[in-house]
Amino acid sequence: MMRWSKFMLSSMLVLAGGVGVPDARARDDLAVVERRVAQVEVLRGRFEQEKRITGFRNPLRSQGRFVVSRRQGVIWTTDKPFPSEVVITRDRILSRQRDGSQRVEVDGREQPALRSVNAMMFALVSGDVGALSARFETRVEALPDDGWRLSLKPRSAALARAFARIVLSGDRYVREVRIEEANGDSTHLRFSDLDDAPATLSADEARRFD
Repeated sequence: MMRWSKFMLSSMLVLAGGVGVPDARARDDLAVVERRVAQVEVLRGRFEQEKRITGFRNPLRSQGRFVVSRRQGVIWTTDKPFPSEVVITRDRILSRQRDGSQRVEVDGREQPALRSVNAMMFALVSGDVGALSARFETRVEALPDDGWRLSLKPRSAALARAFARIVLSGDRYVREVRIEEANGDSTHLRFSDLDDAPATLSADEARRFD
């Protein structure tokens, strides 16, 4: 998971620049996703991540649990292969081992672009297509059983230097995210056991945002 947080921080900082406005047709297409994705206060689940790096035969795999709070942020807790945790709020990214050691923190007050990084993290996991479409050209496919697929292509040259394409798919929730980087690397995230109850954070979850 430490590898995941470094990837997100290094490649998504470009999201701070270049905001576009979706045209009328794009807004109509995005409305399909907006109608189908649940707007919840807290979402919990499990993730499996597979990252393929150009030049390496075997992918890097990890799995664990996450909590998304619309008000607080995202907690990524990796169980395998190495226990670790990444906490993302609107002001910072905090990486730490599960025992609290090796704590690394990036403060958004010192790096304003971090706010954009974190906002996009929330958008990717929660399916906030409005936030995503501001910086990506979008293509929407309506699938059976209230499913959908949303393809994102960078609008700006700066963003295109990091990403070739991002594809989200799901139904009531985002189920998969595929990130294709401009350098040929790729990341595939699969979400499972998704649950939006209870709608408030537990005492332990709230503490982990501190």
